[in-house]
Amino acid sequence: MIRQILFLATMLCFVGTLKAQDPIFSQFYATPMVLNPAFAGNTLAPRLAVNYRKQWTGIEGPQSYETFGASYSQFMPGLNSGVGFLLISDDSGDGLYKTTKFATTFAYRVEVNRNFKIKIGVEAGFRSLNLDWDRFQFFDQLDEITGPVDVAGNPNPTNELRPDLVSKTHFDVGAGILAYGPVFYGGFSIKHLATPNEGLLGINDQLNEGLSQRLSIHGGAQIELQRANNRRGATYISPNLMVVKQGEQGQVNGGAYFNTGALFFGGWYRHAFGNADAVIALFGFKYDYFKIGYSYDVTVSDLNNSRSGGAHEISIVLNFDESELVKQRKKAERFNDCFGIFR
Repeated sequence: MIRQILFLATMLCFVGTLKAQDPIFSQFYATPMVLNPAFAGNTLAPRLAVNYRKQWTGIEGPQSYETFGASYSQFMPGLNSGVGFLLISDDSGDGLYKTTKFATTFAYRVEVNRNFKIKIGVEAGFRSLNLDWDRFQFFDQLDEITGPVDVAGNPNPTNELRPDLVSKTHFDVGAGILAYGPVFYGGFSIKHLATPNEGLLGINDQLNEGLSQRLSIHGGAQIELQRANNRRGATYISPNLMVVKQGEQGQVNGGAYFNTGALFFGGWYRHAFGNADAVIALFGFKYDYFKIGYSYDVTVSDLNNSRSGGAHEISIVLNFDESELVKQRKKAERFNDCFGIFR
């Protein structure tokens, strides 16, 4: 029965009653270009990151939702800009519906003065979606005894017509702005500026408003508690707030990240528009240029955590800014900012 409900929800997405929503990582700082392309180039040397998220593990059947992200970025002094690449893959229902996005990012830095800078970012790329039609099960396939298959295990026939189009790729663009100094930062971004039509069934296309633009406002600070020395890095706390809206859906995410030496911890509360969503707990470890973090979303909505299983997320970052040579170059490049959480 759950599969049929999932099918109906997916169909509604195509005809415009419901709108697809972008995946957003709980560890937003690990792949910040997902949030805002202006974050490209927060390191002088290459920075590579991968994220993996798996949610609703407690629900039986093909209902798992997995999201994979990978990114690369660095600052280019000759261009006074950051450049980057971003790959996001979102798998809903064990492959029933998948979206993949690849984008390049460019962020130009305006140095107002030594302690205040503005970055203007743009992203452009392609977004593809795929529907595995042959794995869907319809009501007219269900048998009281054998379910959606016959006694030999073969799928029962259905009167539903297979659509001519089960995959689509379209061009996608976004933009953002980021202002920052040694202590505070704040930004705004818009994704899916062209609101592309992601319908696959060709039903009521003239009424399809396209993929909703995603608007986000985000900000935070870095409050230093102890300066870095030759033996250990700085100890600081970084409170953050993020508001994201896409169509009628949205979320408010607030909390803080604490870093001390080789360890870091964090806690956030996420409130979806209209209801409580999750409490997020984070811990991680970093050594030299390697950083790994694990977070768990505890569901506090009506779905409850025992039924949903919450969400697990892992991030791995390779930040080659941590070499001594690059540290010396960074001083010359005036990397006087509050982006420790994003590195």
